[in-house]
Amino acid sequence: MSQDRAPIPRTRSFAGPAVFTQGFRPFFLLAGLWAIAALALSLGMFQGWFALPTAFGAVDWHYHEMLFGYVAAAIAGFLLTAIPNWTGALPLQGAPLIGLVLLWIAGRVAVMASDWIGAGAAAIDLGFLVVLGGVTAREIVAGRNWRNLPPVLAIALLLVCNALSHAAALGLVDADGVARRGGIAVVVMLITLIGGRLIPSFTRNWLVKRNAAALPASFNGFDRVALGITLAALGTWAVAPDNTVAATLVALAAAANLVRLMRWQGFATRSEPLLWVLHLGYLWIPVGLFLLAASQWWPSISSNGALHALTAGAFGTMTLAVMSRATLGHTGRALTAGPGLAAAFVLVTCAALARVLASLLDSTALPLVTIAAASWIAAFLCYLMVCGPMFFAAKPN
Repeated sequence: MSQDRAPIPRTRSFAGPAVFTQGFRPFFLLAGLWAIAALALSLGMFQGWFALPTAFGAVDWHYHEMLFGYVAAAIAGFLLTAIPNWTGALPLQGAPLIGLVLLWIAGRVAVMASDWIGAGAAAIDLGFLVVLGGVTAREIVAGRNWRNLPPVLAIALLLVCNALSHAAALGLVDADGVARRGGIAVVVMLITLIGGRLIPSFTRNWLVKRNAAALPASFNGFDRVALGITLAALGTWAVAPDNTVAATLVALAAAANLVRLMRWQGFATRSEPLLWVLHLGYLWIPVGLFLLAASQWWPSISSNGALHALTAGAFGTMTLAVMSRATLGHTGRALTAGPGLAAAFVLVTCAALARVLASLLDSTALPLVTIAAASWIAAFLCYLMVCGPMFFAAKPN
């Protein structure tokens, strides 16, 4: 997916359902479904309507399932579809893909029932990232596509963070904070790496077709410096968040990513939702990092708002945008967002904005959280209504 419309790779002869012919189909579908279900279950636990038989607390289960459930599924769908375009290999499909899907589902069930299952739940859940990392590494190494090794490292780090989360839930270590921050840091870094190449590339291709005079800046030394600062900031924050050094590095990373985004001519894409949503999704990274630094300097600013700017904002918007774009492109449809997807992008933005404001405005926190939850669920319902049928169709309708 490193080009504006990557060619659909050739596939083996697979006589089964179309949904298991390419990785994006089942995993983007599951990601959309779990984005809704996990939030609904979390709200039920927060309200005391029911309790799941999980070893995780309500808040811990919410963050775990959004990060290692929803985001992990979105990452899997992206990588399993992008790697064949990077390496020329055949896509994972049929029985191996079904097995990986079942492993992800087993992980969600195991975490949900981890209070009953015990340590076995961790083994089941971690198995998905182990296999996904192995599949990804195998294809990249076989194709000698070394420039795309960072996603393998990202999966390995997510695996470590997930393992720490399970260990904390079992009472073996006191590392849940490190695990949570580490997982968030890994995904933010992945967005700056991959999104930092895809967004200007897609934007450039679209603007060239329209004979625009100003084009996005090409990847250069400034981008490398910005990535280096971001890596140092996120690493320091994940391990030792409560100090001046971490806050200063995070603020520098926020500024660097904001300047980086401004060089990509995002305002010129305002007429195409499939493009402006990518720029808007990336904007949440400097916003979240600025809020994170501010929460260290001014205790009245909640770090919870910063975390939701990065998660509900950057993760939610970017994954929804990439899933929508990839689904359209890899099912042979035009790369333009219709009313349904445009509504989804507006709704997920409203959800993120309301959730961040809820963390900053105590007096209106409850209605804002309600608006955020309703908007998030509505956004992914719109996405599933538009893209859902495409996952099961062998050819465009």
